[in-house]
Amino acid sequence: MSLSLYAIQALFILDSSGKRIFSKYYTAPHIDSSEHTNEFQTTEEELAFEKAVFKKTWKTQNDVSVVMKHKVVAVQTLDMVFYVVGSSDENEMLLYECVCSVRDALELLLKGVPDKKTLLENYGLLVLTVDETIDDGIILESDPVLIAGRVTKAPTSDAQALVSDIKEMGFMSSLQKARDKFAERILRGAF
Repeated sequence: MSLSLYAIQALFILDSSGKRIFSKYYTAPHIDSSEHTNEFQTTEEELAFEKAVFKKTWKTQNDVSVVMKHKVVAVQTLDMVFYVVGSSDENEMLLYECVCSVRDALELLLKGVPDKKTLLENYGLLVLTVDETIDDGIILESDPVLIAGRVTKAPTSDAQALVSDIKEMGFMSSLQKARDKFAERILRGAF
């Protein structure tokens, strides 16, 4: 098993018909392109891979699949599927945590489970959320509250207080508290 910080090779979101909503592919910066051939060099190759992933994972109960020698973790929402791709020997729990972090941060930011229309209307938030979670294939953060706080540029004292409160509560109550805090900030015009 090869251990590396560069765990993520791609993150993409497809709708219920397999069409791309968002995609971002990563190549580790220390890998020389002459030594390592990245199979996703063109948009056509990316789209072909996404189509193969969609065909294998759509309407199945499998969250983890191996497609074209890549480990793929999928999380479905209302009318979309969030995918994270890693190497075949990558830890699937790490990949699952990453994709759930992106989805959960978007739920916090959009105040509910995002659908395709809402996500497209708030595309900037989606891009910032992914960028705050993954950089060059390295997972930077896995806490959805911290990711959402960074995306919205919450003041550090409020973010730290929110994090300490959440550590003392259960998941569902902390999620509700986070939603209440975001609603309060919107009403105050803090965004």
